[in-house]
Amino acid sequence: MDIVIRITFVILSVALILAFIRLARGPSLPDRVIALELLASLTVGFIAVHTIFTGDTNFLDVAVVLALTAFLAAIGFARYLERGGRRDE
Repeated sequence: MDIVIRITFVILSVALILAFIRLARGPSLPDRVIALELLASLTVGFIAVHTIFTGDTNFLDVAVVLALTAFLAAIGFARYLERGGRRDE
């Protein structure tokens, strides 16, 4: 199980790096927002794997709050675009 968790950490780290590159280079504002949402989701996954690895459940509250905040940010951005916000296309 230890090897699987370490491989998961490596895969999540590579995904975080790739998502950050998309965030920095994204051609449009919606691409950057999606990359930011992906970063938040990957961070929640990282916290969940860390919780499984250590058995310490103190960080699960942080993961839940981060997931809810990312969800509300996505809803706010979608509403902004729906009302005719800047799209950078």
